[in-house]
Amino acid sequence: MPQLIVLPHVELCPDGAVIDAQKGVSLCDLLLENGIEIEHACEKSCACTTCHVVVREGFGSLSEATELEDDLLDKAWGLEPTSRLSCQALMGKEDLVVEIPKYTINMVKEGH
Repeated sequence: MPQLIVLPHVELCPDGAVIDAQKGVSLCDLLLENGIEIEHACEKSCACTTCHVVVREGFGSLSEATELEDDLLDKAWGLEPTSRLSCQALMGKEDLVVEIPKYTINMVKEGH
């Protein structure tokens, strides 16, 4: 079973995490199901960039991003060549190491 390894994030996951993952499940769903409250302002419909992650290892095991995802990623804070929207990136057969960026373009968060 592949693992999703989340690097430490000051607010969302201070100690980092290792999550056992099933192939074909979105990274966003895996994070949320394991208590890592990544933003997803569009409710995972590929209409914003608040669930942006940077894949540090295992990027090649993900399916290719769609044109819509690529267009949206252009607006993401801290964009890198291995950036993906976690709502669109599905877990493959290999382990992944991801980093959740410190900021999003979402200026207002509910509950804060």
